[in-house]
Amino acid sequence: MPIDFTQPSLLLLLPLALLPLLRRRSDTLVFPFVAWLPADPVGRLLGVLWRALAVAAMACIVVGVAGPGQSGAQVLHIGRGAEVLILMDRSSSMDNVAHLNGIDDGGRFSVRESKNQIVRELLSRFVAQRPHDRFAFMTFSTSTQRIVPFTERGDMVQAALAATAIGRGLPETRMGGALLAAIGEFTGRRYAGSRVILVVSDGGAQLDETTRERIRAGLAREKLALYWVYIRSGPNSPDLTAETSTAYGSAEERALHDFFRTLETPYRLYQTDNSKAMAAAMAEIDRQQTLPLSFHERVPRRDFSPAFHLAALLCCAGLLACRALQLRSWT
Repeated sequence: MPIDFTQPSLLLLLPLALLPLLRRRSDTLVFPFVAWLPADPVGRLLGVLWRALAVAAMACIVVGVAGPGQSGAQVLHIGRGAEVLILMDRSSSMDNVAHLNGIDDGGRFSVRESKNQIVRELLSRFVAQRPHDRFAFMTFSTSTQRIVPFTERGDMVQAALAATAIGRGLPETRMGGALLAAIGEFTGRRYAGSRVILVVSDGGAQLDETTRERIRAGLAREKLALYWVYIRSGPNSPDLTAETSTAYGSAEERALHDFFRTLETPYRLYQTDNSKAMAAAMAEIDRQQTLPLSFHERVPRRDFSPAFHLAALLCCAGLLACRALQLRSWT
């Protein structure tokens, strides 16, 4: 990338760096016949070096004050992973206590944590295990909130996940608008590898035909895989893994799952009946999305001013050394 300046007008002061090359009154020799003077190669060398250091010091100061740097630089990153958009349900039902069963060596026990807390911990572990992915994070309930745009900064996603512990969710779950907003995050982006929308929710939705067609077309257009981590709240929640007809059922969860099964793009359901099943679902997603991924990272402007200021300081130190040698020769 080309070098630019924050204050280019200051470069007009560069001709001042030529001042040390001008003859001074003190440079005049008082001897009438200089041919009798002995040769002084060291003195001549010190004189040339002194002027060169003075010119370089003044030039570096002017250029450094003008603010040289490089803007808009991009760095190409190549790895294995995916672009993953996490679409997390933040409705009030996610704040309820999760009556999920955990398993240990002594038998089964009840996990007395909210579904939001369990999902937050698992997603945090999932993000930490995939340092080469690019993540985006959105939440939805009554409306969809874009929390973190696509970034390779895992700490930003971790902070966003931690923030979902604050407050309580709203009662509604508008899945259709949330999916369309998630698809929109990929629109216009260069296709650089595997793309995934990871939906984490404990509920479904009855989508109208227009919304279903828009979702179907958007997933195909942007080449997106859809993963749904369905948090089954208890025995009264529908079991989406049971063999049923592909027709839309009465339950919203069943209706949404049946629609997803008709998609032409990849779709996987991960139904979580217990805490261990949730961890297993996240581990399977982690194993599957390991395709080559390349993306350009726009880095902040690089400021070269400190380098020029340091060069000016070194030149000034050289001038002091030359002056010390000159005084020693006189004594």
